[in-house]
Amino acid sequence: MNKTLSDWKAILIFVGPALLLYTLVLLVPIVWSLGYTLYEGSPITGFEFVGIQNYLRILQDPTFLKALWFGTKFALVVSTGQVILGLLLALLYHFYLKNSSALVRTLIFLPVVLPTVAVAQMFSKMFAIAPQYGLVNSLLHNMGLDGYIQPWLGQADTAFWIIALMEIWKAMGFYAILLYTGLVAIPDETLEAARLDGAKGWTLTRFIVLPLLAPITISSLIFSLNGTLKVFDTIVALTNGGPGTTTTPLTLLMFKTAFTYSEYGYGSTIALGLALQCLVVTLLIVWRNRNGGQ
Repeated sequence: MNKTLSDWKAILIFVGPALLLYTLVLLVPIVWSLGYTLYEGSPITGFEFVGIQNYLRILQDPTFLKALWFGTKFALVVSTGQVILGLLLALLYHFYLKNSSALVRTLIFLPVVLPTVAVAQMFSKMFAIAPQYGLVNSLLHNMGLDGYIQPWLGQADTAFWIIALMEIWKAMGFYAILLYTGLVAIPDETLEAARLDGAKGWTLTRFIVLPLLAPITISSLIFSLNGTLKVFDTIVALTNGGPGTTTTPLTLLMFKTAFTYSEYGYGSTIALGLALQCLVVTLLIVWRNRNGGQ
């Protein structure tokens, strides 16, 4: 093994193609995008060097700050729901359903592999008000609660919660499986010893299961937060950022700025802001976990 690692030709043959592909697909676009932040314009109109003007603009742009707040709030709500429900489902699989949980796991995991557009269409039809009532408004009408009938996706507050509900429902099965694999890895001897000492139910879960499951829970939280901060297709399929810009995250703002308004430089600056947000969130979670473990 050491002989192979000291052979530069072998390293070049085995690692070189992957490293080249990684550089071309990931590193070059990142550097290129960072360069765009110092310019304004587009390939059609041409580029003009503006220095740090895009960075100064982003700090004073109310649309950017609004999208930043929406994305942060959305990530906190959805990630909390995905991880907590995933954990509850994993506990259900392992301690209650046990060997008979395969069918339930499959059914709950099914939304994960469904196309986002198809799921979004289902939710939009459920909460539709025109041209005819969707499932929710129809139920309210049949129950005599016509005062509660409303355009759920046409209002900022209700649209936010519907988007969050869809994201939680679609992804909780993935985190349930992820956390379930962590539960399966806990030695049975550890659980039996805890039960012999009198630990059961919530006590067993709180003091034995959750601490042993902490590493994979933290990983799940990082995955979920980074995924929800970068949400794009769900928003486009359900509300396209509306009404107005009330459900516009940084991803959609960046896309519209760069490709609709042809402001490549400012769009790249927004993308950098999103990348920094994801980095800060990840570092905070890791730092908090390390401090909590000391």
